[in-house]
Amino acid sequence: MVRFNGVNHLAMATGDMDKTIRFWRDLLGMRLVAGLGRTGYRHYFFELSDTDLVAFFEWADVKPVPKKDHGRPVRGPFIFDHVSFGVETEDELWELKDRLEAAGFEVSDVIDHGFIHSIYSFDPNGIPIEFSVNVAGRDVRKSPTIVDADPSNITLEGPEQLLDKWPKVKRPTPSSSRVVYPGAGSELFHGKKKK
Repeated sequence: MVRFNGVNHLAMATGDMDKTIRFWRDLLGMRLVAGLGRTGYRHYFFELSDTDLVAFFEWADVKPVPKKDHGRPVRGPFIFDHVSFGVETEDELWELKDRLEAAGFEVSDVIDHGFIHSIYSFDPNGIPIEFSVNVAGRDVRKSPTIVDADPSNITLEGPEQLLDKWPKVKRPTPSSSRVVYPGAGSELFHGKKKK
């Protein structure tokens, strides 16, 4: 069974990498750990934790998105509402709130969701972000809790993976047939020359 170890990276987009670096590295304190690029293209990575990264593509024509309150329903094509980053302590949550407000960013009050306390804001690209701290003694990872008044039948099947719901792999790729192709950035780590 596949065991996930976090979000390797969440890739978003910006039209201004410098503003993005100032916010994510200098205001929030996430280290800038990798930068791939060439004329008209950048892909930079910020360290969120030991296993998780946040990444941005920089494309010249990207504009900040209009602000939409986190969780507010929309209509039509839509793909992303917000991302929440965990912090270790309640004090750190309040420190982030103070830092964001001091830097001129709009920040919500601290909201109690029962198992987490959260604040909501936006990065310079208009990306809706949440910061959350776990409430002591309420770990939904250890004790999953569904309080939906009208859960679907699939929800009622429980929190664990049901392996019989998708087709089984009939022909796994043998080790001898596995090929990994070079992509953007491979030349930085394998000593290949840029073309």
